[in-house]
Formats: sequence, structure tokens, C-alpha cells
Amino acid sequence: MRMRAMALGGALFLAVSAPALAQGLSRAETVMGQTVDAEYERSVALLGRLVDQNSGTLNLEGVTKVGAMMRAELEPLGFTVQWKPMAAVQRAGHLVAVHAGKPGGKRILLIGHLDTVFEPSSPFQKFVRKGDEAEGPGAGDDKGGMVVIVAALRAMQAAGTLKDANIEIVLTGDEEDAGSPHRISRADLIGAGKRADVALDFEGLVTEDGRDMGSIARRSVTDWRITATGQTGHSSLIFTPELGDGAIHELVRILAAFREQLPEPNLTFNPGVIAGGATASIDESGNAAAVGKTNIIARTAVATGDFRTLSEEQTARVRGKMEAIVASHAPGTDAKIAFGEGYPAMAPTAGNTALLAALNAVNRDLKLPEMPPLDPLKRGAGDISFVANDVDSLAGLGTDSSGDHAPGETVDLASIRRQAKRAAILISRLANGREGSGR
Repeated sequence: MRMRAMALGGALFLAVSAPALAQGLSRAETVMGQTVDAEYERSVALLGRLVDQNSGTLNLEGVTKVGAMMRAELEPLGFTVQWKPMAAVQRAGHLVAVHAGKPGGKRILLIGHLDTVFEPSSPFQKFVRKGDEAEGPGAGDDKGGMVVIVAALRAMQAAGTLKDANIEIVLTGDEEDAGSPHRISRADLIGAGKRADVALDFEGLVTEDGRDMGSIARRSVTDWRITATGQTGHSSLIFTPELGDGAIHELVRILAAFREQLPEPNLTFNPGVIAGGATASIDESGNAAAVGKTNIIARTAVATGDFRTLSEEQTARVRGKMEAIVASHAPGTDAKIAFGEGYPAMAPTAGNTALLAALNAVNRDLKLPEMPPLDPLKRGAGDISFVANDVDSLAGLGTDSSGDHAPGETVDLASIRRQAKRAAILISRLANGREGSGR
């Protein structure tokens, strides 16, 4: 899989590496930029409507309604749109839209998501505009990204470059809390990735010191749960051969060993919730409960957390080290570790780097600053990682925002303009095989 991507990446690199290729915008590309500017208020109004429709992941009706709103935007642009129900994984579903362009043209996959972290019970529900910023649930993550997709495609249609483009769009309905098993909930996305030549992800743009950054890598995330058990009895007998160390000491030993033995570049690991006592539990929502006394040796201790890596090889290696640490028990105790499905890594590759170079050729022609690659430690996992092993990928093409996943989430509305222009020109150049320049 990676050999194919590397080969494509090499071709892209040759196409964009020479600075002389950035010679300015073509007439069609100029029209794209003008269209994005002219339709700015339309884009903001669309964002407001999307945000005002609650689509917390578990609000299945709300997610479905946002899907219908996006269908209404895409079908007039010539897309064949399907709703893929996900009742099998207790989720609403996904929107898949296909635009058939010139036969044999490069196939481009656009990725976004319909859902947010804000369920109907959240007090944070409405879109509130404040000049060139706006607050609202999912305003940046990822309804702003979906608006960028629509704005870019409308600009392409106005300029005449959409008609020949082969584009598939997958808007998942459960990115914030993916349905399980992933082999079902991500089957449509994975299939689209296998069909594509390029994948572009429209989750949020990341800026550093006022500079837009390009995302050529995203780390994985894998949940874990450790359950430690021990002999219980009066605390005065702890550490004796009969009762041993107790469950809490065993769990602490494991976590301390993780901290000492696991660290390596691009890896983070975090115990998020811990509970221990005569009885202890942590439910799937992360709520902990424990009962015990100071003079009773703990029978049970539980911890849940996650770890994040930059490659599948690193994931396998770290997982093996964690399992080995858990398997070496303190006296009189036992412990087991279980891993969740997790999100895979989007490793940095030559092909991904070449895509960023193609985007930077667009930036030069738009007279925008070059976008350096973002340190992958500075953003979380995402849906694009499910296709990154099959296709050259670039993330972070959505809006610039702050405070994501919390009340007060704020989107920089002005970022719609530059992101939609970048996307429209990049997609058009990729579609016609002229990545380096508008001419």
C-alpha cells in the first residue's frame, strides 16, 4: 500500500519542487477566489444553520438532519448522494457523495464529519456571530470544515473546473465517538480511501504564532483498561506472604513502570481515571465508583487511559511493552490489560509531504505564507487515519477555531475565505494533474 503512495508522492514532488512553477493564478483560479469572496455571507449563513441544528453524536435524529442539510448543498452541484444508516453500531449514519468527472482522472476523497461533542443536554447550543468570529457548538469542529467544502466546490463550479473532477465525499456521523466495531462504522470511509488517489481532510486548521500549518501526520489513539486484583484482609497484614501487596499497590506499580519504561519519541500515554478499594469500577462513560476503608487491603483497582503513536509499528511495539509490564506481578496480586479498537496513525510519508508542497504552490500563487508541517504531537486522532495507509493524505483544511470541544468554541469566520480558496484551487489542480501552478 505504502509503495503505491510513495510512488504517487514522488510524482507530485517532481511537479511542485521547482519554485519557478508558482507563476500566478489562472483565469479560472481567479474566478474561484472571486466566488469565495462574493459568497462569504452565504457561507456564514450556512454555517449558522448547521450549528443551530444540534448534532451531538448520540443525537441520531440531529445528525441525520445535518446530513440532509448537506445533501441539499451537494446535489445541486452534481453529486450523487447516499445516506448510509449505521443502526448496526448504534449511530445515525454517514453521508457519501460522488461526483463523476473525466474518465481516468485523479480520484479525490474529501473527508469531514456531521457530528459534534455537544449533545442536546449541553447548555451550549446556538450560533452567535461576533463580527468575523462566531461561537457555537461544532462551529469549528467540524461544521466549519463542511462549509469550506461547500464553498470550495461552489467556486469550482463557477470557474468550470468541477465538471471534470472525480470527487468522493465522506461525511461521517460519529467521528467524535465512533460506533463499534470499526470494521462496520468505518467500512464506507475505508472503501473510499482504497478507491482514491488523494485524500483531503477538512477538520480544523491549526495555527502557530499566527501562521497556518499543514498537517501531514496525525497520531493514533488506543484506549486501555487495567484491572488489578489482590488478596483482601486487615491492613496490618499487607506485604505478608499470605496477603501480599494488594490491588492498589499492584496498579500503582504498573503505572509507575509505564512512566519509567515507555517514553520514546512521538509517544504519549495517559491514565485518565483510576479507582480502587474493596470494590471498584469505571463505566464506559468514565464514571468511577469505589468502596473501601483505610484499614482494609484493596481487593480491586481499575485504571483507564489512552496512548498515542505516530505509526502502526510503534503502536504494536508500545502495546507489547505495556502487556509485558502488566504481566510481571507484585506478590499476591494479578492484573490484566485490555485495549480498545482505537484510531490508527496517519504516519508522515513522502506522498503526504508532496501534497503539502502542492498546497504551498497554491499559497505562493495566492500570495499567502508557506504552511510548514505541523508537529503531529499537537493534534489528536481523526478519521483520515483510517485511509492514510492506502492513499496520500493531507489534513487540516477546515476552519481556524479555538476552544474546540468546550462551551465557547469559536471559529474564525475569515478563515473560510482562505481555506476555501486553497481547497478549490488545490482540488482543481489535482484533478487535472497540474499540481504545481495555475498555468
